[in-house]
Parts: sequence; C-alpha cells; structure tokens
Amino acid sequence: MARHLFAAGALLLATPAIAQEAAPDPSQDLRWQSAQSLALASRGSAQGWRVLEGGLRWRRVKGDGSGPHPAVSDMVTLHYAGTFVDGSEFDSSYGGPPARFPLDRLIRAWQVAVPLMGVGDTIEIAVPAELGYGFRGKGPIPGGATLLFKIELLGIGDS
Repeated sequence: MARHLFAAGALLLATPAIAQEAAPDPSQDLRWQSAQSLALASRGSAQGWRVLEGGLRWRRVKGDGSGPHPAVSDMVTLHYAGTFVDGSEFDSSYGGPPARFPLDRLIRAWQVAVPLMGVGDTIEIAVPAELGYGFRGKGPIPGGATLLFKIELLGIGDS
C-alpha cells in the first residue's frame, strides 16, 4: 500500500505542471483561501525565509550551499515531504528509497528552488499556487493550494 502511495506521489510530482490562468473558484471557502495566503505571508526574513520569483519562499535548514548544484536539465535524487498549510501530508519519499526525478519535469517552484541547493543541503519551500498546481489543482491537491515542502538533495545525475 505504501509503495503504491509513493508511486502515485512520485507520478504527481514528475508530471509537468503549468499554473492555470483561471481565477480560484469564488465558492471556495474564504477562510481556506485566507489560510493559503497567510501561510506565505507568515514566512518572512525574521524566520530566515527568502522570497524568490513569483512569491516562492525558501530557507536552508541544513548545509551551506557549497556542494555541487544541479541545473534544471539534471536528474536529481532526493528525499522530500509535501504538506498542506494545515500540516497534513500529501506526499513523501521518507520511509522508502530516495526519489529520482528529471528536475525539468517537476513543478516550477522546484525548478527555481532546487538549483539553489548543494548536494547534502536540506531546504524548506512555501509554494504559491501559481508555482505549484495552479488554480485547477491535480490529484489530491486542490486548486489554489499553497504547498509546503521539505527537500533534501542527495545527488545529481547518476549519483
């Protein structure tokens, strides 16, 4: 069962995602939408967060960035966990073998953040919907969701 969930999650991340241009559904709960915005706004420089293109927040939690850095065209090996802003996990490679992905096939947020990492680093990112799965969502991820990831870069290429 866990292997099937991991495979489904890996497929979800490996599927290219283009943020949808459509606006969020106005019938979606206003409190939920506010929580998505607050999750981004509450991650500021005082807590070590940096803001990148499109409002992507990131911070390094382990390492110093001195290891080799991947290019977007590289295959990367990593462990990761993805959660919604309420803390519920929607995907994780922990508890199984590390995941291997072509970085250019992942969501835009990962294509921006992972090249900032050196091998051995661990980062956290807070992903606005526009850099994740847009306003339509995908699989268990609802449209407009802010996503939180912990990413540990283990290798680049065949390593």
